[in-house]
Amino acid sequence: MNLVFKALNDNTRREILEMLKEKDMTAGEIAERFNISKPSISHHLDLLRQAGLVVSVKEGQFINYSLNTTVMDEMLKWLMQFTTPNK
Repeated sequence: MNLVFKALNDNTRREILEMLKEKDMTAGEIAERFNISKPSISHHLDLLRQAGLVVSVKEGQFINYSLNTTVMDEMLKWLMQFTTPNK
């Protein structure tokens, strides 16, 4: 769970998740939308993958990234335990 919060604690990584919400993308497609180096984008993608927030699938010479909503579902369930029921 700590890796998830660490991954979400960066604006660039949150923007990447927003982009992947719309469609699966390659690292190159993601990098085109940012004004930072491709190695930096790869680092952000690696942190998101380590946290389980994205999955990567190699297809030929490209790696496609997509959201892993299972981790988000688990995190939301964990957070919901702290809500107080309406009285």
